[in-house]
Amino acid sequence: MPVPILLYHQIDVPPAKRMPFRSMIVHPDAFRRQMAWLRRLGYQGLSLHDAIPYIEGRKSGKVAVITFDDGFSNVYENALPVLQEYGFTATNFFVANQIGGQNAWDIPLGVAPASCMSASQIREWAALGHEVGSHTLDHVRLPDVPAEEARRQIVQARDILQDITGAPVTSFAYPYGDENARLRTIVREAGYHHATTTERRRAQPRDDGFGLPRLSIRRNDSWLHFLKKCLM
Repeated sequence: MPVPILLYHQIDVPPAKRMPFRSMIVHPDAFRRQMAWLRRLGYQGLSLHDAIPYIEGRKSGKVAVITFDDGFSNVYENALPVLQEYGFTATNFFVANQIGGQNAWDIPLGVAPASCMSASQIREWAALGHEVGSHTLDHVRLPDVPAEEARRQIVQARDILQDITGAPVTSFAYPYGDENARLRTIVREAGYHHATTTERRRAQPRDDGFGLPRLSIRRNDSWLHFLKKCLM
């Protein structure tokens, strides 16, 4: 059974005026309704780590994978309580050099500053059963940097996050979804077990575990559009 891997970024009140990537800010009320729909339809929300047996076809059941890119504080503030309420687990992919910082990679593009989780918040996230994943050191476009820099971004980010949590970090997300066969090999050699892209479809057992597709959830998705992403 194909498994939807949902991709969120910020869970916050979207800015009133237009700005780059405004569509990636999902209102907390919308996020709560979406999680309620999953529960109503009999889905269990799972982290990527928890969902791998379903994606690979070793287990069966109605599951949806919940992932967040970038490690924003508003996910901790606005999404974490909802996940706890519904008994769902999720994966957050952190930009390791911005722990306790902000979205430095977006600000030059005109995106409003947004804070990222602190180390203590990351530890609490993990202690509550959610997965800590890696999103490189600096949110770089990996195909655009030399191989050694790509390797440094991938390897050192994992080291930093493992030092914070005291546990293995096995999931990776390619920034901007940009990847290729060379990068998949580097991620595998770095010790990760799985990696996600931004290819828009549901995951299936035949998929390369280092190129898993995801479905972006956006600010203006209606409830029907959200359900179509999960079910079709």
